[in-house]
Amino acid sequence: MFKLIRKYIRIFRKSRFDYESLVRVRVSKSAILHNYETFCNVCNGKQVAPVLKSNAYGHGLIHIGKILDSKNTPFFVVDSYYEALMLRNEGIKTQILVIGYSFLKNILTNTDPGIVFTLSTPHQIREISESLKVKQMFHIKCDTGMNRQGIRYEDLEYIVSLIKANKNFCIEGICSHLADADVENSLHVERQKNVWINIVRELKNHFSHIKYFHISATAGTQYIEQFDSNVVRLGIGLYGIDPFPGRALGLVPALSVYAVVVGIKPIKRGDFVGYNATFSAEENMTIAIVPVGYYEGIDRRLSNNGFVSIRGTACPIIGRVSMNMVSVDVSRVEHVREEEEVCVISNKIGDKNSVVSMAVRCGTIPYEILVKIPERLRREVID
Repeated sequence: MFKLIRKYIRIFRKSRFDYESLVRVRVSKSAILHNYETFCNVCNGKQVAPVLKSNAYGHGLIHIGKILDSKNTPFFVVDSYYEALMLRNEGIKTQILVIGYSFLKNILTNTDPGIVFTLSTPHQIREISESLKVKQMFHIKCDTGMNRQGIRYEDLEYIVSLIKANKNFCIEGICSHLADADVENSLHVERQKNVWINIVRELKNHFSHIKYFHISATAGTQYIEQFDSNVVRLGIGLYGIDPFPGRALGLVPALSVYAVVVGIKPIKRGDFVGYNATFSAEENMTIAIVPVGYYEGIDRRLSNNGFVSIRGTACPIIGRVSMNMVSVDVSRVEHVREEEEVCVISNKIGDKNSVVSMAVRCGTIPYEILVKIPERLRREVID
């Protein structure tokens, strides 16, 4: 009965917010599935756990969850309990691993056995050991040399004693993270491997029932055979971008962003465009206004530096990127019309407005470009 009521509430809510959006984020289902299967093959029998944190790297938490819910993955990886609850609220059934830090209250009040928390500090583990009244599964995050989150090897003896002190405290998995996996023959990876081997051996001796061992993310799959692990956490690669592009895996970027032209005007040689007059026309030209800016995820560093595409032609962004709009030079496109479609972010890696190209122009990484696409923009799952 509750599920039926919730279904009708969703239908009613959707009808109330039915509107035509100026900006649309398109997510390719076939690309997500292709990338997932590609890494299942690359990982040689190891299980692949999709990472859906940070709104599925900007692609839409719920949308990606629904695409992969039937794929028999070991678990989805999210950063927060909030993200886990969002997935459950939309009917996602796959087990969920919360890999970020969680408050004790959230851990103890959780009643869903399919939501598993990661513990990463001695303080956290001591609190759980002293407070846990019912059986609950956890993953323990270990620091193998990145010096970010995780239990250090020298603290393992103390941690083991805390876990054994409470019969309800069950360890389902052990995890860590590689600091330099996108570098070939990395010395950091070699050092971390040696620490990981010792941690896994030590914890296996004390807890023979541990089910999952995972240290590799997308980049780490190039080192997959060197680690005692049985799960890979697949993040950026799931969405079609390989941080180690030399492998040529044939990944397909899943996301593209489209908007429309909302204004067209001719300007004369010497005219200025945008805030602070950073662009001055060297000749007569035609410009168009597109309703995307740094709030919609178009980085301000693309001012006088980026591109959009109209009918396959790359059109330079001129002047400052504003909060909700950019000006673009459309002089090379004949008879541009108001409300004509504009490709703001392309899903073709070689295009001037692909996520990879935008990241290079901004001096950053594709991850940052993707996660800054705001959640409020409507996502559409295509094909």
